[in-house]
Parts: sequence; structure tokens; C-alpha cells
Amino acid sequence: MNEAALPVEIASPPLALVQGQPYQDLPDDLYIPPDALEVFLDAFEGPLDLLLYLIRRQNLDILDIPIAQITRQYIAYIEMMDHLRLELAAEYLVMAALLAEIKSRMLLPRQPESEEEEEDPRAFLIRKLQEYEAIKKVAEEIDLLPRNERDTFEFGVDTSTVDVQQILPDVQLKELLLAFQDILKRAERLSHHHITKEPLSVRERMAAILEKLNQSDNHLSFAACFARSEGKNGVVVAFLAVLELSKEGIIDIFQSEPYAGIQVRIRVDSGSGD
Repeated sequence: MNEAALPVEIASPPLALVQGQPYQDLPDDLYIPPDALEVFLDAFEGPLDLLLYLIRRQNLDILDIPIAQITRQYIAYIEMMDHLRLELAAEYLVMAALLAEIKSRMLLPRQPESEEEEEDPRAFLIRKLQEYEAIKKVAEEIDLLPRNERDTFEFGVDTSTVDVQQILPDVQLKELLLAFQDILKRAERLSHHHITKEPLSVRERMAAILEKLNQSDNHLSFAACFARSEGKNGVVVAFLAVLELSKEGIIDIFQSEPYAGIQVRIRVDSGSGD
């Protein structure tokens, strides 16, 4: 018989590995007790939660609870938990005893000669259910609120090692003209007609602007270079003086950030030829 025709046995995976050793079969003396596995049921948070669920499911009036009907359903639930070998808290059994007590008190005949009206045996349970229902409703509303570490998470960034160099934007000619137009409008509102002619010199105004810059730590706003009291002619001469100073490389016209006010300063590196 040809040995190549024999079937090849494929090793099945081991049932378990114990300290690195594979086990293919269960030990003959292995015993698993029936109560080795316990299941914890967290469907209800307590006996009151179970009672409230039974009442809501049947749309019953919490002020007029049918004790017999609710007790039967409650006992059936406890028996089901016991049949499934679920761990049953003692408070569920206490509630079952309370329901049985209420039912028995309701079955007892009332004494007609009693002067004081007896309290409804269900009153204590109704108050407990109303309090629990209110607390549970508030707890559900609080749970819907954003919670840190669940809906939002804190995040921090270390910026101590980040070196940010601010690059000043270049002033465009159209922005300079718009600023000059705004100054002209304000100068026209404060202008006066003069009979005598006042001599205006661009060079003198250049010297006056440089003097203002020296008195203001070499930094001045664009509007401060103009004297509104001199009228429109004076504003035009001052504007020409600013342009001439910028053309000769004596001053810089800049903005600290986009759309910010235009500033004027003496150029520190005027001699470098930049």
C-alpha cells in the first residue's frame, strides 16, 4: 500500500494551556459544582425600582395601587430570579413581606365602632414610591447633563517651549490712502476760512514730524502726524511730508496686525540700505 495515500491527521487545538503545557482532554477527576457560576442582575436598582416599573408598565395609578395584582407579579419576578440562580438581595424579600402585610391588613374587616379613621395600609408604600419616583427623575435629568471625563475631556498644551515670532504685515498703498481720506474728512469738519495766506513747507513739516517722533520714543500713530487745525492744506502738506520721509528711508509705516491702526516709527536700520 502506498504510504502517500494514507490520510494525514491534523492536530486539533488544545482545550487549555496550563504553565505552557497543552491539555487535549478534560481530567477524569474534574468536578464543577452547580453553584460555581453566579450571575448578578442589575436590571433594577432595588425593590422600589421594580415596583415602579411594574406600575408604569401597566399604566396604574400610583395613588390607587392594586396590591393583589402587583404582589403576584412581584413574587413571580422573585421566583424567576431564584429559578435562574441569580443572587437575590435581602431587600427584595423584605419588600415581598411588606406587600403581603399590606394585603393582609386590607383583608381584615374594619371596626365600625372605631372613632378615628384608619390610615390606608398602602399609604406608607405610596409615599415611598412617590419619593423614589421624584429622586429617580431628578437623577435621570442630572445624568443627561454634560459630565467631565465622559462627555468632555480636559486637554492641556505646554507652550513654554514654543517660540512665536510675529511678522508685521506690510502696509498697502490703498490702506494708506483710506487712512488719509479719513483724516481729510475730519479736517474738513474743523477747517476755517483764512484771509491771509500762510506759507506751508514740506521740509518744515518733515522736521516737525521727526521732532514728534523723537519726543514719542520714535513711535507715533499715523493720525498724530497731522494738525487738524491747519485745515485741508495743512493735512495735504503733512501727508506729503510723511511720504517723503518714507521714500528717503527715514521712517517706517506699519501695522501691528491686520486691519489695525497705521503706525509710524523711525527706521532703526536706515543706514543698512534695506
